[in-house]
Amino acid sequence: MSHFCYFSFIQKEQRKSKIGFLSLLPAPTRRTLENVDITTLEKLSKHSGKDILKLHEIRKTTIPKLREALEAENLIFTKLNT
Repeated sequence: MSHFCYFSFIQKEQRKSKIGFLSLLPAPTRRTLENVDITTLEKLSKHSGKDILKLHEIRKTTIPKLREALEAENLIFTKLNT
């Protein structure tokens, strides 16, 4: 018999709704960005794609997803390496 915890499911769904664009990413990638306080697209836009790629758990396939999320809000990665 499969065990389904409705309370746990609701908690996960509420957490996803609070983290916006991060909900589009795999959990390890999301945690990495959260750990360096990149929790909004505005904060993400202050970094270059190259800088983001240097972070643990960030893969090349993640960058297009992040770029798309930025562009949807008329933002871009910074051109400067910080």
